[in-house]
Formats: sequence, structure tokens, C-alpha cells
Amino acid sequence: MHDIEPYFKWRDYYVASEDEKSPFYGRTYNEFQFTQKIYNYFIHPQWDFIGSPTMYIKILYVDYFKGFSLIELIGEWNDAVHNDIMFLKREIADRMIRAGISKFVLLCDNILNFHGDDDSYYEEWYDDVKDEDGWVCLVNLREHIYQEMSEMRLQHYVHMEDEIADLEWRRHMPDALYQLIQSHMVI
Repeated sequence: MHDIEPYFKWRDYYVASEDEKSPFYGRTYNEFQFTQKIYNYFIHPQWDFIGSPTMYIKILYVDYFKGFSLIELIGEWNDAVHNDIMFLKREIADRMIRAGISKFVLLCDNILNFHGDDDSYYEEWYDDVKDEDGWVCLVNLREHIYQEMSEMRLQHYVHMEDEIADLEWRRHMPDALYQLIQSHMVI
């Protein structure tokens, strides 16, 4: 897992550590020392810790004028043991919502497993953004993760449509990706 680097080709347009509104503003990265782990596997030092021992993220792009963010995730989404949704909601989403973000695209290519528990944080996130015509969209979920999230009935709070189940998002520029995903949202 140490060679899975967060997508870096949009760094000319946005860097979370340089954005004063970002939860990771001012963070410095050591490119030569791998210290973060998911279970026993080191991960690339560019991934950002959100409080969960099993899931890390990278905020790839934020547009405050249009109110959207593109966030890449890696690891195991484990709500049952580590309450990962709480960390994602409290440490990242809540701060971004206060900064004017109401549309969240979570890029889930590197999420390997999901273990659900309660849907309260998903419902809260939905309630926090719906009045601003906002949404939370999960892109590129693995089939077994999609099934488990569906069994938890999370589709009532987050978008997981088939049209974006296998999206080649890296082919797009950030704004074009947002427009493509926005066109699939039913608000």
C-alpha cells in the first residue's frame, strides 16, 4: 500500500496544506519517511490522517465559489469498530461546511472494505447540506462495498448511482469532473 499515492496531477490548481480554510492548512509532509500505517501496511506520506486508524484521505480540490470538494480516500471504511464516518464528518465535513462547501465527491477507488454500524452521521451530513442543494456522492465503490452500504440503506443519505460506479475520474479536470457528477445528482 505504500506505493499508492494520492492523485497529484491537480496540485497546480489546489493544495490543501496551502488553503487557509482547509483542515490541513500548514501541514508539512516528509516524502522520505513512511510513518503512517493502515493495520501493518505503511501508506504513502501524502495521505492525511483524520483520526481513524483504518482510513486516510486527501483533499484533492475545493472550489469555494461553487461549493464543492473532491476528496480521495484510502483504507478500510470501518464504522463498526473505529466509527470512521464520525471522523470524516467531524474533522473534515463539518469544517468544510462552515467554509461554504455543500457538495462532497468522495473518490473511493482505494477503499478496500466497509463495515457499517449506524447511519446517524450519514443522516446528519445529508441534513447539513440539503438546504444548500448539497449532496454527498461516493464514486467508484467496489461492488461488495456498494452492496454492504446498500444493505445499511445509506443510499438515502449519499449518492451511489450506477452511472458513477466505474467513473474514470482521473481523465477529467476538477471542474469538468464536478459538472459530470452534478449532472447525475437528483436533488
